[in-house]
Amino acid sequence: MNQYLEVAIKAAREAGKLLRANFERPLKVNVAEAHDIKLELDVLSQELITDLLLKRFPEHTILGEEGSTKETGSEFEWVVDPIDGTVNYFYGIPHYCISIALRQKQEILIGVIYDPTRDELWQVERGGKSYLNERVIESSKRTDLAECVVSVGMSKTLSEVDVALQIFQNMVTRARKCRMMGSAALDLAYVATGRYDAYIERSVNWWDIAAGVLLVEQAGGKLLIAPSKAVEGKLSVIAWNGKLDEKDLTQAYP
Repeated sequence: MNQYLEVAIKAAREAGKLLRANFERPLKVNVAEAHDIKLELDVLSQELITDLLLKRFPEHTILGEEGSTKETGSEFEWVVDPIDGTVNYFYGIPHYCISIALRQKQEILIGVIYDPTRDELWQVERGGKSYLNERVIESSKRTDLAECVVSVGMSKTLSEVDVALQIFQNMVTRARKCRMMGSAALDLAYVATGRYDAYIERSVNWWDIAAGVLLVEQAGGKLLIAPSKAVEGKLSVIAWNGKLDEKDLTQAYP
């Protein structure tokens, strides 16, 4: 196994043990915002992941939701979301994951997404296949949007709610079903697996999507990623199975 993939899988599983052990237990909230929550456990999970990654590769750097390490001059950077779906986790909704990717000069080399609740682990390395629990996965074959399930992420910025609702309404009227599940990483993993046919969101961070981007690509899907018009410094993403007409997804996307 790829040495980077090996340590990322170990880190994801160890963080998963921590999250399972604390699920539906009293949790310390570090920051409570209008539409988001930051837990002490987010920090503890990232620290655990960081320690394992840097113990093996001390010269690498970390870009994470709960902070980043100092620049070392290395061209290798780990991109980590220690709990993607923190609000779900806090409310006892079993839909959350750990996402870990490694990039070299902005090219993603490996990706791991782990759902501790279902014990589902997605893994991928550039140039290889996408896997779910060691089973090769592919994106769906559906070509008609009317037969598709589309996940739409909602920006937390109030000024963007109307725009996001327009996108959601457009998809609701044209797709078979729309979902809003609260974990960008799992949305992308589900597109790669064929559970979803597409995923759309106007405001995400690299740590939300880095591992999932490579999963989708290597599973036969396609993505459009651009600077977000909703929030400066964030990204917009459209991911789909590669079979749908791109215009079906972009025509309602401001």
